[in-house]
Amino acid sequence: MIQHSNYSLEQFKMKKMKKLATTVLVIIAVLFSSNIYSQSTWKAPQSADEIINPLKDDAVSTKQGKKLYTQLCTICHGTKGKGDGMAGAALNPKPANFILKTFQVQSDGAIFWKIAEGKAPMAGYKDLLSKEKRWQLISYLRTLKKQ
Repeated sequence: MIQHSNYSLEQFKMKKMKKLATTVLVIIAVLFSSNIYSQSTWKAPQSADEIINPLKDDAVSTKQGKKLYTQLCTICHGTKGKGDGMAGAALNPKPANFILKTFQVQSDGAIFWKIAEGKAPMAGYKDLLSKEKRWQLISYLRTLKKQ
């Protein structure tokens, strides 16, 4: 009788562990999908797509953009641009992952507009960065997909 009781207790524990594991997996899936969803729902106005990057494919600008990225963006977006910076962990929505196709398919003009305007929790940089510096930053962000 004691063995039967232990067996039932073990069964009970196993069911609880399975239920807990399932719950954890569901939570992870929801968090992961909401992060991707939040990145893909911020749309720049269509007119932003018409703005042309005057510094596209300029090596000097890309190098300057990397310096700016290191100074201003790494804390939230991480050193590789994956949205995994130290300060980004506490933000909702999470910082954009610049490696993802959902980011890289945007036009330079759309990214320029987003950097200028911002959207909470990200600050707008229209008054903090000149147009040239914003374009330099975009030139660097374009290199992240290649790493």
